[in-house]
Amino acid sequence: MSEWVDRNQNGGGAGFGGGPVISGPVIRRRPPRQPASRRRRIARAVALLISVPLVASAGTYVWADSTLDRKVDLGKAATDRPPSGKGTNYLIVGSDSRTGLSGAAKKQLHTGSADGGRTDSMMVLHTGAHGSTLMSLPRDSWVTIPSFTRPETGKHYRAARNKLNAAYSLGGPDLLIRTIEHNTGLRINHYAEIGFAGFVGLVNAVGGVDMCVNRNVRDEKSGLNLKKGCHNLDGSKALAFVRQRHQEAEGDLGRSKNQQKFLAALAHKAATPGVALDPFTMYPTMRAGLDTLIVDKGMEMPDLLSLFQAMKGVTAGDGQQVKVPVSSLGFRTSKGSAVRWDTARAKKLFGELADDRPVSPDLR
Repeated sequence: MSEWVDRNQNGGGAGFGGGPVISGPVIRRRPPRQPASRRRRIARAVALLISVPLVASAGTYVWADSTLDRKVDLGKAATDRPPSGKGTNYLIVGSDSRTGLSGAAKKQLHTGSADGGRTDSMMVLHTGAHGSTLMSLPRDSWVTIPSFTRPETGKHYRAARNKLNAAYSLGGPDLLIRTIEHNTGLRINHYAEIGFAGFVGLVNAVGGVDMCVNRNVRDEKSGLNLKKGCHNLDGSKALAFVRQRHQEAEGDLGRSKNQQKFLAALAHKAATPGVALDPFTMYPTMRAGLDTLIVDKGMEMPDLLSLFQAMKGVTAGDGQQVKVPVSSLGFRTSKGSAVRWDTARAKKLFGELADDRPVSPDLR
């Protein structure tokens, strides 16, 4: 920009020789641009670093939400369900579904090729004002299966005594949920199920899970063969570990303990910075977990995230892990040996969870 200025710094005095001072055009240049301050550069960098994860998280959220297989309708049994209690109850099921497994994989994992489905593990996760409680339900528990209609035949069956695991075989997740609600008085708010393939993929995605055993364990049915000591279990070995029960003195209860023990180790591994903060590990882990995950129709991502956070907290010690009190491990029935609950103590535990009260010390 140019402008007319008076060259006489004294505002109109004579020049050299006393002649007039002549004004003329002078170019006034802008001072050179100074580099951005250190504070501003840091602020811009932080803004960029914050915005990238937010965009990535939004994309991940949408992808994960669209991946969920919402096929379980909790509203089907609305007529005979227990009243809503306090807190939230998640039914977490590990099924022996072979969906996604090739013939070679079935052979390698010792899963067999049986049609239909059964449950290998069942846990109720209760969250509420007093923290979280993870309760294992032995699959051989001797319970009453309420009346139902086989979906594939339309044939009606009256209520009858049977093993808890049979409920899933006879009527899938719907009948399993009704059976658990009928025998515990706990209203199930959400359902989550993962099959063999999803479990194996999840363990492999996190790079295996460290597990220690205090004796040699060899089980032909599950394919488990471990020497006394500590091992890093890949997906197939981990599946064999959580399935085997024939080498456990407590049978089905021993398996439940192993499942809780392994779940704690898996949650710990998934929460380590090398997994949780590494996108090349985190995304395969999420995909492995979601690909075969079956949930209820009302399960939204905030609910699923709350479930994961509660599971992580319980397995890290910020919560309680309990099992249904039992009076007999080898109760003889028309369906073979079963686990019989201690009716009085079990009722007390279910009541405390339904009312969202702290679990009594004698039940922990």
